Amino acid sequence: MSEPAAAGESGGFLYSKLRRLIDVRREEVAALAWAWLYIFAVLSSYYIMRPIRDQMGVAGGVNNLQWLFTGTLVGMLCLNIPFAYLVKTLPRTRFIPISYRFFAANILVFAALLYFADGEQTIWIGRAFFIWISIFNLFVVSVFWALLVDIFSTEQGKRLFGFIAAGATIGAIAGSGITASLARFVPVTFLLIGSVLLLEVAVYSVRHLSRLAGTLQAEPASAADQAIGGNVLAGITHPFKSAYLLNVGVFILLFGITATFLYFQQATIVAQNFADRGAQTAFFASIDLLVNCLALAVELFLTGRILRYFGVGLALAFLPVLTLFGFATLAFVPALGALVTFQVLRRSTDYAIARPAREVLYTVVPREDRYKAKNFIDTVVYRGGDQVGAWSYAVLAALGLGAAEVAITAAVLSVFWLINGLWLGRKQELMAAAKPAKPQTV
Repeated sequence: MSEPAAAGESGGFLYSKLRRLIDVRREEVAALAWAWLYIFAVLSSYYIMRPIRDQMGVAGGVNNLQWLFTGTLVGMLCLNIPFAYLVKTLPRTRFIPISYRFFAANILVFAALLYFADGEQTIWIGRAFFIWISIFNLFVVSVFWALLVDIFSTEQGKRLFGFIAAGATIGAIAGSGITASLARFVPVTFLLIGSVLLLEVAVYSVRHLSRLAGTLQAEPASAADQAIGGNVLAGITHPFKSAYLLNVGVFILLFGITATFLYFQQATIVAQNFADRGAQTAFFASIDLLVNCLALAVELFLTGRILRYFGVGLALAFLPVLTLFGFATLAFVPALGALVTFQVLRRSTDYAIARPAREVLYTVVPREDRYKAKNFIDTVVYRGGDQVGAWSYAVLAALGLGAAEVAITAAVLSVFWLINGLWLGRKQELMAAAKPAKPQTV
């Protein structure tokens, strides 16, 4: 593959087209191209596997989902320290490929197990796969965004992160489209092998993107060859020492809790409406496709403008407000149509607006926190929100409360989430203003 830099330097046509969509500088085009390829590969890999995971979660029994979320949290905790050690001792051009190839090897193991398994074995392997893919998703995406906030500045993030997120959405559309069209005809094993190949494309992109850091002003290019150092426990301890990072963790925690409430209601309604496993997988993939098509339109034309004109705080507030109204509606109309509408709107808003906005939050923290604390918050804290949501849902059900009461509980949590998001946006602006500006090249 040729260097995207060539497109940025000699491809005036490409640059002029990009300028119509986003406020991009000529020297940023090469990094933008590699970031697109990187996140496209990661998300298409994941979205090939996501509908398979969701179907296996339903097949394993909706009543057992809280145990799967518990297993996911334990897995996150087990991986966090080894990852922090890699960050401490190796440069990013080494620890990121090692992390991705570890997950690729895991995919191949599951592909082999599912190929030879049958009956009850498939159920238990499916439960293990559900846990693993839930870990995989957060880990590989968190590492991607950690690299981006390490090499892009706050100002660049506001202009470009939404457009880069469109690369993620296109990858998600491609992955979910592949599974939606092939799930009934192609064995799961072959779909998983395709995911492995895409991860290798991501590894290839990491090296090129990291080498372009010097052109982006946020960090010198030499950072790619330097270990970050610090303490292996910094990712766990720093979020509790910083009010800013602590509130980022609260934002993610509340996001995870409300997402899990919605996921459980989705699993219950889908189990009631679709009996065939292939139909369930195809339905989940179709939802993914709708979500990503809507997200893509917003990312290409609106996200950058929203972040620049409204600021990070209001951008973060969009998702809690939507969640508040969505659960309020679901409390009175707990039907498949209402659920699908809410799920599509919420997830597309997260991908297109909330995700780029909360990644900008990390551009004002030290490099060590961009990888270690961010990874802990994005994985362990997020799955902690899943855990709280899963067991809270089980407790509410045990108390005899139905879907309406669960929806009202989630709506109340969304009010606190909204306040938290507005505070974070204001704090980020103050920290960005106080951060010394990087010298500009001529």
